[in-house]
Amino acid sequence: MANPELWLLRHGATEWALNGRHTGSSDIPLLPQGEAEARALAPLLGQQTFEAVYSSPLQRAQRTCELAGLGGQARLEPDLREWDYGQYEGITTAEIRRTVPDWTVFSHPCPGGESLEAVQQRCEQLLTRLAAEHPGGRVALFAHGHILRSLAGCWLGLGVAGGALLVLSTGSFCVLGSEREQRALLRWNAPVQLP
Repeated sequence: MANPELWLLRHGATEWALNGRHTGSSDIPLLPQGEAEARALAPLLGQQTFEAVYSSPLQRAQRTCELAGLGGQARLEPDLREWDYGQYEGITTAEIRRTVPDWTVFSHPCPGGESLEAVQQRCEQLLTRLAAEHPGGRVALFAHGHILRSLAGCWLGLGVAGGALLVLSTGSFCVLGSEREQRALLRWNAPVQLP
């Protein structure tokens, strides 16, 4: 079966994203800068034909999808929601490391939150479903930094922990695809020009 081509689109900037605060289920709106980043995606995405468009249910992803010109096609996908950070919601990595040295979301638990294993299972199930429903098709996924990095890690066979190797900026786009049936990273953390 042919692999789909997955376009991963991280939402535009929010106050917490700029401050490095872990933003899981908190429904933080885009900043004006984030709205500009989202609009800057529209010319690029307008040149593509997408078989399907999915968005996280959180407003920052939905608004990015809308401003990028694909809101009319979008279906909400609960598996694209960001990690559940539990007690670390709204806290920065530097603050967490005061009590848990060397902590990262990709290597340590989030007390009261989602486990690495649960995120891995969610990512694998979503990728399996997308491959079955859209073989060889182009699909846009609007979501969040850690879940998109986790999806890419799973796509590449590295698991969720592989996401630690992939930096992802707000308002950027990435493309997962294949080369000779081997899943591959076609483009990563690509910026678009703001007007």
